Amino acid sequence: MKMEIPLIDLSQLEGESRSEAIALLHQACEKWGFFQVENHGIDKKLMDKVKKLVNSHYEENLKESFYESEIAKEGLMNKCHIDWESSFFIWHRPTSNINDVHNLSEDLRKTMDEYINQLIPLAEKLSRLMSENLGLDKDYIKETFSGTKGPSVGTKVAKYPECPQPELVRGLRQHTDAGGIILLLQDEHVPGLEFSKDGEWIKIPPSKNNTIFVNTGDQVEVLSNGRYKSTLHRVMAGKDGSRLSIATFYNPAGDAIISPAPKLSYPQNYQFQDYLKLYATTKFSDKGPRFEAMKKIANGHSSLSA
Repeated sequence: MKMEIPLIDLSQLEGESRSEAIALLHQACEKWGFFQVENHGIDKKLMDKVKKLVNSHYEENLKESFYESEIAKEGLMNKCHIDWESSFFIWHRPTSNINDVHNLSEDLRKTMDEYINQLIPLAEKLSRLMSENLGLDKDYIKETFSGTKGPSVGTKVAKYPECPQPELVRGLRQHTDAGGIILLLQDEHVPGLEFSKDGEWIKIPPSKNNTIFVNTGDQVEVLSNGRYKSTLHRVMAGKDGSRLSIATFYNPAGDAIISPAPKLSYPQNYQFQDYLKLYATTKFSDKGPRFEAMKKIANGHSSLSA
């Protein structure tokens, strides 16, 4: 059975359809860990230009060296320990290193900066919506990620070259992402990305009409106390064309302190007899306030003793 990957229309967040759209986002984060967004407000001509310039950069500067590399020459024999990819990483926030990346054209640097300037507000919007859906203050994720200098933002630019024996290697071995919210601008023609759901690998199709593919990383899972889980994913190698991936990570700052949001975590380290005392007077009330009261008791802020 083919599963339909959740598609969130961000234009529906204004007006009568808002509750439906935000509920779909919540379900996507809770049940899938990945989804697509359309009507995201990013200039599609700019997105096309980023992809065109990255593809040109690969053809002119990286393709030949990849096929001459140890990965290409010996990787198929050491299949468990390599990724069939050609990639580089650019930091954007809190400081940029884009001018230090080897052989990037001025046009690509400028275009990438313009794209990131439009993408960060989208990441912030998604962080607000996720915070809202979790019952937190709308800026909770952003503020938690901020540390002393604001959230970290960086982009992994990758090409997954044509592979003569794709059955022997992975383009990228299965993993979860370490960070926060990942926004992927991907190839519109060549497939290869797969995400795990309910024990099955779901093939993520190429992005049509410049939809943005989004997934959540390990820090969102921790912050949400497991409500929004990071999901295993991988890239399959392929014979038919090289796949483009431009993945931007909206991550916590290096010095950000991460923990489950206190509002979302269950009470811990309490004696059951204390819980029973509270339960006796609140049995027919909602359990949520009871759990909140137990947190305070467990933390020593109040007592049930006479």
